[in-house]
Amino acid sequence: MTVLSSVQSTTWNYVDGDWHEGNVPLVGSRSHAMWLGSTVFDGARWFEGVTPDLDRHAARINASATNLGLNPTMTADEIVGLTQDGLKKFDGNAAVYIRPMYWGEHGGYMGVPADPESTRFCLCLYEAPMIAPSGFSVTVSPFRRPSLETAPTNAKAGCLYPNNGRAILEARNRGYDNALVLDMLGNVAETGSSNIFMVKDGVVFTPAPNGTFLSGITRSRIIGLLREAGVEVVEKTLSVADFLGADEVFSTGNHSKVVPVNRVEENDFQSGPVAKKARDLYWEWAHS
Repeated sequence: MTVLSSVQSTTWNYVDGDWHEGNVPLVGSRSHAMWLGSTVFDGARWFEGVTPDLDRHAARINASATNLGLNPTMTADEIVGLTQDGLKKFDGNAAVYIRPMYWGEHGGYMGVPADPESTRFCLCLYEAPMIAPSGFSVTVSPFRRPSLETAPTNAKAGCLYPNNGRAILEARNRGYDNALVLDMLGNVAETGSSNIFMVKDGVVFTPAPNGTFLSGITRSRIIGLLREAGVEVVEKTLSVADFLGADEVFSTGNHSKVVPVNRVEENDFQSGPVAKKARDLYWEWAHS
């Protein structure tokens, strides 16, 4: 296999039965994924010697593939085993992003859906430092999250992310780090890259999953850990006004787990005690 030169961080890929180093080419000009977007992926993490919830991420990539009409070719256990094998190729000094992927190689009926029998798999591992929990700013995006009637929101599908990308770019052009993205009814759904939480009078609130955003694995883990620690967590419909009136705001996601939000529109927030507690609980659980 030809390997493309790259200035990217150390990367290893398992594809077609073997490991390959670097940014390897995977699709051709006639690959269904190249022009019709039949890709799904998931993201897990290795950091400080642990891979929290790796089994759940491996199971979710297979569910995403099925929901997009692809045929998963690996079991979740096989993905976990390959990941553990591949991580041995790294020196252990930097955090590693774990990204299993499926995509359609050929078109099916009339060429528009992928042929599920042409599904291919790649496991991509690469060094990616986690951002410091120093906080980031968000503004309300003019772009909305789709619903299941208009997009495959029940899959972690690559075709959903250009919408997130344009939300983040628009926000950055206005001086913010990220975007607060609403659903089609105008309720808060998520940020452009993570799930969102707010705290009011000691109670934690987060948008109830309504099929417009990915209810993340780290999100679920944080909800469980906080509740076990005696913190009340409520999943409900939330407005922008709710977040503007919060005592603190934080986000959760695979990339950096728990990170505070220090500004929503023109309202500044301190990195609060609940966000710190959530992050501490996650680290304690991950290393337990």
